Amino acid sequence: MSVILCTAGYDHTIRFWEALSGICSRTIQHPDSQVNRLCITPDKRFLAAAGHNNVKLYDIKSTNPNPVMTFDGHTNNITGVAFHCEGKWMVTSSEDGTVKVWDTRTGSLQRNYAHKAPVNDVVIHPNQGELISGDRAGIVRVWDLGESVCTHQLIPEDDVAVHSVSVASDGSLLCAGNKKGNVYIWRMIQDAELTRIVPICTFQAHKDYLTRVLLSPDVKHLATCSADHTAKVWNLDLDYPPAKMAAAKAKAQALAAPESSSSPTSTPDSQDPLSPNSNKSEIEINPLSLFNGTPPIVNNEPQQTFPVQPDGPPMDPTTGTLFLETTLANHQRWVWDCAFSADSAYLVTVSSDHYARLWELASGQIIRQYSGHHRGAVCVALNDYSEPR
Repeated sequence: MSVILCTAGYDHTIRFWEALSGICSRTIQHPDSQVNRLCITPDKRFLAAAGHNNVKLYDIKSTNPNPVMTFDGHTNNITGVAFHCEGKWMVTSSEDGTVKVWDTRTGSLQRNYAHKAPVNDVVIHPNQGELISGDRAGIVRVWDLGESVCTHQLIPEDDVAVHSVSVASDGSLLCAGNKKGNVYIWRMIQDAELTRIVPICTFQAHKDYLTRVLLSPDVKHLATCSADHTAKVWNLDLDYPPAKMAAAKAKAQALAAPESSSSPTSTPDSQDPLSPNSNKSEIEINPLSLFNGTPPIVNNEPQQTFPVQPDGPPMDPTTGTLFLETTLANHQRWVWDCAFSADSAYLVTVSSDHYARLWELASGQIIRQYSGHHRGAVCVALNDYSEPR
């Protein structure tokens, strides 16, 4: 089983699929509740299924239909689950307002971090020393496992629920998506012992609820899933041909512009960002509310609060978004979750229309459709790495 692909949802079953043939090879019953999230351990030995208030761990290579371990302690829906790189511990997030860290060898609770609102997602930084979680109050928190404290509190859009967070495999980017369909991207910079988080861009990816954001393993693509029945794949690569063409065009226009156009024509007051006459939308740059209690800047147009940074991903000048590579538009209902292949060339999506689909991103075509769920499929896990990671 070099490729592990599984899906689950509201029909109380977990299905394992042969990725290429589309055949369901194994079904596990999950009678306690619907399954909200799935996660495969890096060594492909176990599958975690997050349900209403517990996580069940199943042996992937065994035919035993019963979980080998159950993690009890949450009091509401579990919304996120992720494993340490060696599988020694697991983190979960829940609508009960907590993020919990569990020892996977003993099943014991190791850490318990409290949000003041239901938590919608959690991920592990590749340094294995930090967690990032997002909640229904619109707050993204970074937790230091060593010190067991919250080191950053980011509020990209005040009181707008953050539904999903994703961190780059190299730790360079942090991404969040909210219920308005907006995506926020920060640069994560490691300075000695401290992580600095700098906002680099935002855009509206969908005009409806955004259910998932996911950075690809090669950090060149960003997938977004939505209630609008689509998933979209956006480009983050400066070498993407349309991005290079747009950059060359902008450079040519700048060189062709008369020199006089670059000289200041307005009064000194209007150039002073602290002047009462200045344009406030230009100075409301940083919506980050740090843990020291700095109040967030409330701005109804989040695009203006994240200035496009020179070191950020390329932005499409015609749309004000990242460059859109492809829209995956064949699902008939909400698209809830997605998973990239190891080479970042394929994406699996799951939907309330009961189907999972495997897409080839270069062509935007459906390669396989996985049919078998008789209620909405809301979570997917894929591990096709050739070795543990």
